[in-house]
Amino acid sequence: MGKLTTHVLDATHGCPGAGIALLLYRLDGEQRRLLREVATNADGRCDEPLLQGENLVAGVYELHFHIGDYYRQRGVALPEPAFLDVVVLRVGLSDEGHYHVPLLVSPYSYSTYRGS
Repeated sequence: MGKLTTHVLDATHGCPGAGIALLLYRLDGEQRRLLREVATNADGRCDEPLLQGENLVAGVYELHFHIGDYYRQRGVALPEPAFLDVVVLRVGLSDEGHYHVPLLVSPYSYSTYRGS
């Protein structure tokens, strides 16, 4: 059974990215359809997979991580507009495997990969 999971690590403070708003969209051509709206837990993860089982179908998805709001809530002074306000990761899911998308963030950079 396939699933999509994620977690966020805050490189600035050296801790999990807790309380980060995350929106998951499925793209159908140029149309974007909102599937989920969640926030990361104290461990920087979602409490359950973003997609799993029959809800995970081959296609293109976007994960929108609201890191600007996260850093503002932590008291980090950001320029306006913030250099990175919303990190958007567009991923293609092609089978029923486990897709894990970690995100390492700071106010000025991010890194991601397909994890396990």
